[in-house]
Amino acid sequence: MEKLTLEKRQLCDIQGRLFELALKAGYDCPFFIEAFMNSKVAAALDDVYDRMQWAGEEYILEELNDEVGGLKKTGISYSMEVMYWSGYTYRYWHYYTGECSNEIYKAADAETMNECWPGFHTLDVEMAIDDLKEIYEQKRDKECI
Repeated sequence: MEKLTLEKRQLCDIQGRLFELALKAGYDCPFFIEAFMNSKVAAALDDVYDRMQWAGEEYILEELNDEVGGLKKTGISYSMEVMYWSGYTYRYWHYYTGECSNEIYKAADAETMNECWPGFHTLDVEMAIDDLKEIYEQKRDKECI
């Protein structure tokens, strides 16, 4: 894969900061991540070009909150590092593979990202994505046996 453009790297950063903002706002982290990754808002960010891509993380969070009829407060909290890494990695994953957010979430849900962060956050992001995809494939193969 060719290197990500500055604009795509900026969108990865915006999504990382969006996930951090959700934590700062007191939202349940797994609920937020699942809602976001399966939302129209995430689909807009997946698009080749959509105005949502140039909205700040505060606006994106408001749009998501409106779309889902209110994000769930309290519950499970992840660390700020896990939240940023998850948001950044999910967006990078889209650019790396072309998969859409809801498909990416099926392969690596919030719990998987939280569990994998300690060993994966120091890896090159593409290597981390490849490893996450491999874990998903192994789980799928086990279920078919």
